[in-house]
Amino acid sequence: MVFPERFSNLPEYAFPRLRGLLDAHAPGGDPIAMTIGEPQHAFPAWVSTILAANVDGFGKYPPNDGTPELLKQISGWIDRRYRVVTDPDTQIMALNGTREGLYNAAMALGPETKNGQRPVVLMPNPFYQVYAVASLAIGAEPVYVPATLETGFMPDYASLSPEILNRTTIAYICSPANPQGAFADKAYWRDLIALAEKYDFRIFADECYAEIYRTTPPPGAMEVADEIGADPERVVIFHSLSKRSNLPGLRSGFVASGPKNMTAIKKLRAFSGAPLPLPLQHVAERVWSDEAHVIENRAAYAEKFDIADDIFMGVADYLSPAAGFFLWLPVPDGEAAALKLWQETGVRVLPGAYLSRDVDGQNPGAGYLRVALVAPKEEMQRGLLQLRDCLYV
Repeated sequence: MVFPERFSNLPEYAFPRLRGLLDAHAPGGDPIAMTIGEPQHAFPAWVSTILAANVDGFGKYPPNDGTPELLKQISGWIDRRYRVVTDPDTQIMALNGTREGLYNAAMALGPETKNGQRPVVLMPNPFYQVYAVASLAIGAEPVYVPATLETGFMPDYASLSPEILNRTTIAYICSPANPQGAFADKAYWRDLIALAEKYDFRIFADECYAEIYRTTPPPGAMEVADEIGADPERVVIFHSLSKRSNLPGLRSGFVASGPKNMTAIKKLRAFSGAPLPLPLQHVAERVWSDEAHVIENRAAYAEKFDIADDIFMGVADYLSPAAGFFLWLPVPDGEAAALKLWQETGVRVLPGAYLSRDVDGQNPGAGYLRVALVAPKEEMQRGLLQLRDCLYV
């Protein structure tokens, strides 16, 4: 049973918190929004045509797990991208956005106890906030593991005590990482899978930024698990069309894993129900099968990162991200910097502390700003120049 008290100590969500910080103050110039990771590049023009051709599908209940064609296209994409063969009928389920999947997979797969004790769910710190809510919903203890410059911006789960690891049931990992843009290489995945096998927990791999990268395609958790012959039930992967295809409003993603995990996830879906409307599933069928628009999208982000690198070339401790579409900019105090920037320029960014939790008196996001590079190129460039001149010059 879920009790409201479990959520009573949650901090306010990042964006209401940001409004509380900034909205009482007038902007110092024409506002430029660089807070939310909402893609603004154009999605493929043919999306509208497919949607219009299938609009009568809104008059039907959609299949819970995804149309056979959608599951087939997703399976084909996994094979092309990661060279892993999956059974579309038993190993994949369509999602109404990855946030739904990241939450409900914990509900479906998280045990109530482990070794007679309260279970633990591991997550990087900073992190996508649904990880914490999911762990609390299943009565688990969320353990926030720093993902800092010293750890390559990826959490070092192997550094945790055996007491914690023996209670661990799920480990969330975001690769490429939101907000830092680092990603797990194959050695990281191999080590994490070995740790999961040693201590018997599942890896929930949030890979929704996997197609936004500079030069090297980030390896995937399922890809490495397949290469080393790991149990396919050990890894659960989550992907989305929101970032890959600039379709956040389509709410189309997928979860994939071994057949046992997927049976449990599908069973929960049958009761709780959040399937993608049928016309949107038909759109997604085509989108997952097309790579041309993804290549164009990636090139547009690469150009934006080149612009950012030029602007921040002389800034101490600036690190150019390898993937994703955020800058993770070091500042003495993220909240103070965000407020100063808003009051003096109108540029709106997110304090890194709003994406993190205090652990032992330390918040690994407190000395950073997250800056989304999703605005049109000229607007983004203007915002970055104002940010640099306000905070670093």
